[in-house]
Amino acid sequence: MARYTGASCRQCRRENLKLFLKGDRCYSDKCSFERRAYAPGQHGQARFRKVSDYAVQLREKQKVKRIYGMLEGQFRRYFEMAEAARGVTGETLLVFLERRLDNTLFRLGFANSRTQARQIVRHSHVLVNGRKVNIPSYLVSVGDVITLKEKSKKNQAINESLDAVARRGVPSWLELDRDKLQGSIKSMPERQEITMPIQEQLIVELYSK
Repeated sequence: MARYTGASCRQCRRENLKLFLKGDRCYSDKCSFERRAYAPGQHGQARFRKVSDYAVQLREKQKVKRIYGMLEGQFRRYFEMAEAARGVTGETLLVFLERRLDNTLFRLGFANSRTQARQIVRHSHVLVNGRKVNIPSYLVSVGDVITLKEKSKKNQAINESLDAVARRGVPSWLELDRDKLQGSIKSMPERQEITMPIQEQLIVELYSK
């Protein structure tokens, strides 16, 4: 499966926004974005230049792709699914992205980043409704129960992430039982619960050209 293998902090600097791609490091003084809050590369500190509407729309799409850790082909398929579904296309797109299993694990606190959550899923640590699921793009539904395999409940990285979940908080559409190492889907995610500064209408405008 194709994936981005470059420096995570470089992506934050490119989007001029802390994307929280490296978990706890993003909250510390080691965060590269805090130390160098300008675009990467030779001309990163160059004076501001006026950008076109297309460039603004493109940057918004790139930002959301990087937040959720996807490449263009997969992101485009989510947009087409959202476009075919009922409701506002941009909001529906974000709901699909939030429902991904790797994102859901991150939101519950089983991982301190979406990258780590994707690895946990790929390594078959996760059960959904008692069945093994090792596909990070699996879309969770209301009533689904997410647990860990018995031997995975002692995983140090997972337990450390759960200990730190209070810093982020768990969104209201999810419910975490810390003692049982179990999460459940109470409802579909709402747009107002996605707190990252995303302007999804710009993405719709870009793909509608």
